[in-house]
Amino acid sequence: MPATAPAPPAGTRRRVARVLLDSPLPQLDRLFDYAVPAQWHADAAPGVRVKVPLRSAGRTVEGFIVELADEEPSDRPLSELDTVVSPMPVLTPGLYRLARRAADRAAGGASDILRLAIPKRMVRVEKVWTAAAPPAVPVIAPDTQAWADDVLGVFPRLAPALAANERVAVDAPPHTGPAARRPTEGEEPVEVGAWAHLLVAAAARTLADGRSAIIVVPDHRDQAQVQHVIDAQGLTDAAVPVDARRSGPERYASFLRTLAAAPCIVVGNRSAVYAPVARLGLIAMWDDGDALLAEPLSPGVHARDAALIRQELDDCALLFAGHTRSADVERLVGLGWVHEVTSARRESPRVVLSATREGEARSARVPSAAFASAREALALGPVLVQVSRPGYAPVLVCAECRKPARCLHCAGPLHATRPGAVPECGWCGRAAVGWHCIHCESTRVRMASSGSERTADELGRAFPGVRVIVADGQHPVTQVDARPALVVATRGAEPLAVGGYRAVVLLDGDRMLMADDLRIGEACLRWWSNAAALAAPGAPVHLVGVTGGVARALATWTQPAYARAELADRAPLRMPPSVRVAAVEGTVAAVDTALATLRTDVPALDDEAVLGPLTGPADTDGPASRAFVRFDYSHGGAVTASLRASVVAEALRSRRPVKGRPPGPRNTLRVRVDVPDLDL
Repeated sequence: MPATAPAPPAGTRRRVARVLLDSPLPQLDRLFDYAVPAQWHADAAPGVRVKVPLRSAGRTVEGFIVELADEEPSDRPLSELDTVVSPMPVLTPGLYRLARRAADRAAGGASDILRLAIPKRMVRVEKVWTAAAPPAVPVIAPDTQAWADDVLGVFPRLAPALAANERVAVDAPPHTGPAARRPTEGEEPVEVGAWAHLLVAAAARTLADGRSAIIVVPDHRDQAQVQHVIDAQGLTDAAVPVDARRSGPERYASFLRTLAAAPCIVVGNRSAVYAPVARLGLIAMWDDGDALLAEPLSPGVHARDAALIRQELDDCALLFAGHTRSADVERLVGLGWVHEVTSARRESPRVVLSATREGEARSARVPSAAFASAREALALGPVLVQVSRPGYAPVLVCAECRKPARCLHCAGPLHATRPGAVPECGWCGRAAVGWHCIHCESTRVRMASSGSERTADELGRAFPGVRVIVADGQHPVTQVDARPALVVATRGAEPLAVGGYRAVVLLDGDRMLMADDLRIGEACLRWWSNAAALAAPGAPVHLVGVTGGVARALATWTQPAYARAELADRAPLRMPPSVRVAAVEGTVAAVDTALATLRTDVPALDDEAVLGPLTGPADTDGPASRAFVRFDYSHGGAVTASLRASVVAEALRSRRPVKGRPPGPRNTLRVRVDVPDLDL
């Protein structure tokens, strides 16, 4: 048992630290009071890391002091702080409020949010930072301010809306351009998307007003484009990169910079939205529909939702930009919560819906119109060909019965890495030597799809003498020059071309739309729109073999209208984002109890709100059960509070018993709010 503090002298009150423990246990997601010993009076301040004893576990855990108060009279003595890990206040009041609000919205714990926001302490970095002079306030050059005004001037209402701290949605210009003028004669400029200029211009204007800005992008490729524009405009000293690719010391040094009083521009992935910058004036998010902005770790708060919460808490501007409009943002636009800002002059690529002509084989992967367009464009510069999958032959089927070829060990899908190679399993990696079909006993396989490498091989034979560049996860390419070339890239891995591509051919669209995903149409439109934005002005963009609403939205460049149509289709079915969805998983008894409690706590839920529960295979704790809860946004607070209370109650019921009693089942009740569509 940890030692307790001695009783204070009569007439005096001791200082009490209210600590948030760094623990994933739901029953510990609250503030605990600890007495502050005299030796830690100078260092124990709100926001610092501490170690405290756990009375029930007989060990110490780390936590953060949230606030200090005077001890209230009580019959039960308080335990004392064990130690102050660091006198650096890393948990600001604003960051704690944000973590608490985001966790409550997702029925999770605040410590899980803070684990994403605050990196691990690096002692040497902290000592260097403490000894150094505080960073200076950045000064924006007049030419940079003029450049920012010109970029924002394309959207007449954008600058006033950002200055008024509004929430706005913008369709970014669909073209690319150099990040800056050539620094030396003959040096090739770095090509970036026009969207990067737009976001950096908004951040520069915010910085000129003495406030900080946060730019959130999906991945490191987008972050590199933003950084190129920042460097070109002389804002490098004011930029703070935040992403998981950096080393531990670099991440902690960047985090300490965001704690300084001097404003800055934070650029990073989804966790950058929690950066505790001083005087936040703008959160700019690029392509919020990208799956990389969805947090996979508990409690699974999407970066878009965290940005909306923070905008409300910090009273700053919020900018959603993209070549497409996600259904989530379009719902907010329809409600008037987010305002749409349009450009003074509408821009759109020249999209051609290509299909097989009369007399052509339906199996032709590249129609004659797209083939001829690519041949003409290769005389002028590079041509982009987008495919759905990497590799040579991602899918193999039996040559006789055409059933998918599966691994005989784990039933995983087989694929081929090159012509004539022994098939390999995509799950266990085993070579399928001596394979035979379990349906017809055939020993021969057939290629059912073409990946990036096989497409490059086929196009290389069709266009002899033309260099072919493969860009995918195994062959990363960020930029190609303006010389003629066939660039075969998977979705999301397309490199930028100097001056833009002279033609873009979008293949495998029908295969992409066949994916088992509620938002596959929205995702395909986003992939194709981002690729079309890489084309040079006036260059043709061929969408092969796709018709319907998605194709019309791309051809007419009316992505917000497609998002509105998606919302209209989902509303009668009560599918997200027209409603919120929570998944409740655990043992049969735990799930039934949680749902019964939810019905009592939130009587406004109708009979169709709960789907399930369904019983699955048994595990060590008995049969597993899963249910979905659909609820309106107005009931979100009550539903998440009830589900979180059920999780805590189940955790307390199944915690380790006292000595001499038989152990109960472990806590298996899990709740995930705003379930990703792939898990529905």
